[in-house]
Amino acid sequence: MTVQAWTFLIVGSTFALYIAIAIISRARSTKDFYVADKEVHPVANGMATAADWMSAASFIGMAGLISFLGADGAVYLMGWTGGYVLLALLLAPYLRKFGRFTVPDFIGDRYEARTARLVAVICAIFISFTYVSGQMRGVGIVFSRFLEVDIALGVVIGMALVFFYAVLGGMKGITYTQVAQYCILIFAFLVPAIFISLMFADTGIPQIGLGRIGEDGQSLLQKLDGISTELGFGAYTDYQGSLINIAAITAALMLGTAGLPHVIIRFYTVKKVRDARSSAGWALLFIAILYTTAPAIAVFSRTNLIQTIPGTAYVDAPEWFRTWEDVGLIAWKDHDGDGVITYAPGRPFDGKPRFLSGPDSDTTARGAFGERLVSNESSGGENELYVDRDIMVLANPEIAELPNWVTALVAAGGLAAALSTAAGLLLVISSAVSHDLLKGTLMPNISEKRELMSARIAAGGAVIVAGLIGIWPPDYVAAIVAFAFGLAASSFFPAIVMGIFSRRMNGPGAITGMIAGIAFTTSYIVWFKFIHPEYNTPENWWFGISPEGIGVIGMLVNFMVAIPISVVTRPPSATVQELIQDIRVPGKS
Repeated sequence: MTVQAWTFLIVGSTFALYIAIAIISRARSTKDFYVADKEVHPVANGMATAADWMSAASFIGMAGLISFLGADGAVYLMGWTGGYVLLALLLAPYLRKFGRFTVPDFIGDRYEARTARLVAVICAIFISFTYVSGQMRGVGIVFSRFLEVDIALGVVIGMALVFFYAVLGGMKGITYTQVAQYCILIFAFLVPAIFISLMFADTGIPQIGLGRIGEDGQSLLQKLDGISTELGFGAYTDYQGSLINIAAITAALMLGTAGLPHVIIRFYTVKKVRDARSSAGWALLFIAILYTTAPAIAVFSRTNLIQTIPGTAYVDAPEWFRTWEDVGLIAWKDHDGDGVITYAPGRPFDGKPRFLSGPDSDTTARGAFGERLVSNESSGGENELYVDRDIMVLANPEIAELPNWVTALVAAGGLAAALSTAAGLLLVISSAVSHDLLKGTLMPNISEKRELMSARIAAGGAVIVAGLIGIWPPDYVAAIVAFAFGLAASSFFPAIVMGIFSRRMNGPGAITGMIAGIAFTTSYIVWFKFIHPEYNTPENWWFGISPEGIGVIGMLVNFMVAIPISVVTRPPSATVQELIQDIRVPGKS
């Protein structure tokens, strides 16, 4: 069977499973819709949390980043893993004991202000839309390659599926769908890693395969260092960027994790605080399986790529190369006219390639060797090859010439990762609108039936907006997600931490802190990524920190604004101070 036939079979089967689960476990009340009636078993919740957490950025983007950036890409691995530990140990049990459905719910009640709730709602929606755009982009990439459709159409297909089970099932349907999605995505991630580890290192454990010494006395990492330096790149295992930027990105990802509303809400779906801690531990175990495998996937895919493509005549390039070229995620521009693909230091194009259209709108202009022609020129160096880093995991089985069913399985895993997180984020958006904005602020007397209907309408609208952002994304999948983490670090993290551990922090301080933090971080990202992308270079960054890491400075701005204002304004009521004291005391709940 062909890759496409296998993809239709495997992806179609998984989609049928998701829809069946959504129908069986559909929400019948607002409590079902928001927190699955608080009846999810800790192991199932841990698995659902892992699926919610391991988005397209984890499945598709992280290994791609590590593959291209080497040691520098490990900041994503450290930041996301460390951040989850921080969330599970520092915040989740206390938030669960507080007993509210959502993060804006917590902030509104803790700071005794509708304004605080409203600001939190706006932050939650903004962060979630930023995050979900990366997931929809991942869906579009998978569909565009394996169903051979345009990326935009791929996003639309994903929108339709998410709309069905997120709007119908709510948290209850999403939870059990995510359990199935975790099983699919982890199996899809491990199978090619095990295959290639056996090929490279004669071991079925990818983590060991990286360091196993071969007959030539070198490990795979040492070989990759040698190949990289021979091509003119730095050693793969050496840090190339500035340490301050690496530290900033790591911190922003860690602290942003602790403020992500779609992860926090998962700890409300279990019965007790003890169950929240237990599900956090299970989730960490399930997450670690993928995160410890990602570096191996990165090294395998990069080694395969640079051993297969550079120095090959374009006319002899493998079929997968031309297929990804047709999708628009690989490009080659023959600078020297020799028909050979040269891979060397230097950016091949100014940004992503802009392909030339042919005379017929249904075709694309082709060069002398049959390659797709690009209009943007090289910005320096001898590099003729552009490879979108988001395809490294998806293309890895084809590069390694694994069976077609493995390639299709990876496609199903990528879709499971993207859709599971997208559903969780869309639920945050819908609950922010229906529960926090309407019931909590504008229409406190709204009936449960109307609230549930409002939640479903909000989820449907969110799907459409998220799809549009996914069709025209601002950056790579993992980079988009990094922006969301920075926004969460600069807005929610200080408000939540001070809300739990400071009896003096009040509404005016939290409100102004959140506004200042997210405004600073957003302005920085927009300036360098949209208004003046030509300035997005290390020499122009403030403090040497990139847009992906600026959230840590935004967090400091939040603290520096919130603390002084809380000191000079009225403290929280005695009732709230007693509540804060109570949630920090271990006990049954």
